Amino acid sequence: MTLPLALVALISAFGSSFQYGYNVSVINSPAPYMQNFYNKTYLDRTGAPMDSSFQTLLWSLTVSMFPLGGLFGSLMVWPMVNNCGRKGTLLINNLFSIVAAVLMGTSELAKTFEVIILSRVVMGIFAGLASNVVPMFLGEMAPKNLRGAIGVVPQLFITIGILSAQILGLNSILGNAEGKAVAQGPSVGSAGGGFFSADWCDLAAGWPVLLGLTGIPSMLQLLTLPFFPESPRYLLLQKGNEEQARRALQRLRGCEDVDDEIQEMYQEDRSEKEEGQFSVLSLFTYRGLRWQLISIIVMMAGQQLSGVNGVFYYADRIFESAGVPSHSIQYVTVSIGAINVVMTGLAVLIVESLGRRILLLAGFVLCSASCAILTLALNLQTTISWMSYLSIVCVIAYIIGHAIGPSPIPAVMITEMFLQSSRPAAFMVGGSVHWLSNFTVGLVFLYMEAGLGPYSFLIFCAICVGTLLYVFFVVPETKNKTFMEINRIMAKRNKVEVQESKELKDSYPPGRQEEKKWLSSSEM
Repeated sequence: MTLPLALVALISAFGSSFQYGYNVSVINSPAPYMQNFYNKTYLDRTGAPMDSSFQTLLWSLTVSMFPLGGLFGSLMVWPMVNNCGRKGTLLINNLFSIVAAVLMGTSELAKTFEVIILSRVVMGIFAGLASNVVPMFLGEMAPKNLRGAIGVVPQLFITIGILSAQILGLNSILGNAEGKAVAQGPSVGSAGGGFFSADWCDLAAGWPVLLGLTGIPSMLQLLTLPFFPESPRYLLLQKGNEEQARRALQRLRGCEDVDDEIQEMYQEDRSEKEEGQFSVLSLFTYRGLRWQLISIIVMMAGQQLSGVNGVFYYADRIFESAGVPSHSIQYVTVSIGAINVVMTGLAVLIVESLGRRILLLAGFVLCSASCAILTLALNLQTTISWMSYLSIVCVIAYIIGHAIGPSPIPAVMITEMFLQSSRPAAFMVGGSVHWLSNFTVGLVFLYMEAGLGPYSFLIFCAICVGTLLYVFFVVPETKNKTFMEINRIMAKRNKVEVQESKELKDSYPPGRQEEKKWLSSSEM
C-alpha cells in the first residue's frame, strides 16, 4: 500500500461514500423538530393547521425521495463515467451535494420545507452516483492483492457516515430544539389530534446545521481530488493514452516498472475488442456475461431485501422491551452504529486473507439465523422474560453478519466480475437494483410489519437463505486474481470462449516472453 493509493482511497470514500451513510441517517433524530417546522410554516402561510394525513405524506416524501434520487443517480453512472471519467464524475458529483447542503442549511431561515424535499432528491442523486463510481474508481486503481480491501473502504466510510449522523443528531448536540416548550394549546394537526402543539413555536436551531454539514466533505474532495490521477485502466483502455496511464500507475505503485499491469490491460483490451463498449441493453442480451449479470442482481437485491432496514426499525422497541430507558435508546443506537463500523473495518482487514466468497456466505448465514431466532424471541418475550435479551443478541449478530459480507462485498464483486467495457453498465444495473430494492423495502415494510408483526423477519430469513444458496453454488472466489483470470472462470460457466487470438499471444514486445508463456499455460 503506497501513500498516494491510501490518500486517494480516503479522499474518495470520505468525500462521497461518507455522505451516502450520513444522509441515510441524518433525518432520524431531528424528525420531530423538522415535522414541527413543516407544521408551523404551513400555519404561517395559510392561517390553518396542517391536516395530519398531509403531514404524513410530506414526511414520507422527505424520507423516500432519497432512495428515489439514488435510483436516478444510478441511471446516470454509465454515460457519466464513460464521458467524464471516474475522477471527473466524482468531481462533478460534488456540485449536487454542495447545492443540496446550502438549500437544506438555509431552509429554516427561508421558511420553506419544499426545498428540504427537493434537496433530498438531489442528495439521493449524489449518493446514487457515489455508491457506484467510488467502488469502480478504487477497484480499477488497486493492485489485485489489495483490490478487496480497497473495495471495502467505501462501505466502511458509509458506516462511519451513519455513525457520525447518529452522534451529531443526539439531543445534546445538534438533534435538538431551542427552548422546548410544554405543549399547551390546540394541535396544529387535524381537529381530531395531531403531532405537535401550536404553542411549541421555538424551532430547532440544530437541525438545519446538521443537514447542511453534508457539504463539507464535498468541498474537501473538490479541493484535493484533482491532485490525484485518474483511473489508469480508464486512461489506457478507454482514452487510449498509455503515457498518462503509465504515469498514473507509477505514482500509485511507487515504482517505475509497471509493465506487467500495462500488458495485463492490453490483454483485457484485445480480448473484448469484438464486443466494444456495452450498453445496459447489450449487457442483458450478451451470453458471455449472463451469469455475471444474474449474480450482481441477486447479490444487490439480497443485500437490501435481507432485512437490514427492518432490523434497525425494530431495534428501538427491542431495546425498550429489554428495559432500556427511552431517553437512553438513542445512545444504544449509537453503540449499534459503532459495532457496524468496527465490523466493516474488520472486513477490510480480513477480505484478502479469507476471500470474498467466505465473507458473503458467513454473513448471510449469520443474518438468516438471526432473523429466524429473532422471530421466535419477539413472539415469546411477553411470556419468557429473558427472550428480550435474546432479541438484543440477535440484532447485534445480524448487524455483525451484514457488516462483514452482504453490505461491503457485492460492490467489490461487480468491479471484479466485469471487464472495462462492461463494468460501467454493470454498475448501473447493480446500483439500480440496490436503490430500487431499498425504496421497495421502505415502501412495503410498514405494511408488512402491520400485517405480520415479528413474522416479517421470516420473509427476510428466506431471502437470506436464497441468496446464500445462490452464492454457494454460483459465485466464484475472486481473491488475488486478475480481471482476465476471473473472466475465464465465468466464461466456462457461460459456456463461451474468451476472445484471445494468436495475434494477442504474439503481440508482446521483446523481453516479454514470460507473459506469453503465462497466457499459454493458463489456457491448458
